[in-house]
Amino acid sequence: MKQNLAFAISGGEPQFWEKSRHEYTNEDKKKANLDNVARDILYKTLDKNMFNKIKTCATAKEIWEKLTQICEGNDETKENKLTVAQQKYE
Repeated sequence: MKQNLAFAISGGEPQFWEKSRHEYTNEDKKKANLDNVARDILYKTLDKNMFNKIKTCATAKEIWEKLTQICEGNDETKENKLTVAQQKYE
């Protein structure tokens, strides 16, 4: 029997456990379906270059966080961008 990873997000971190499809509750099915739909939307909107950067992410939340990191950078990068923008207008 094929095992599937079920997940839940607790404290901002996904938690995974193995669960066969026949063990899924209705709530598990809804969550899995919503995640699949969200991942599908994200996949369809990305070019190949961006897709290659996120293809190892397991959930839509992980994909979103990775895209945010890529596009916005970390806190230091954000601070540098703000400083540069302020200097342009002085």
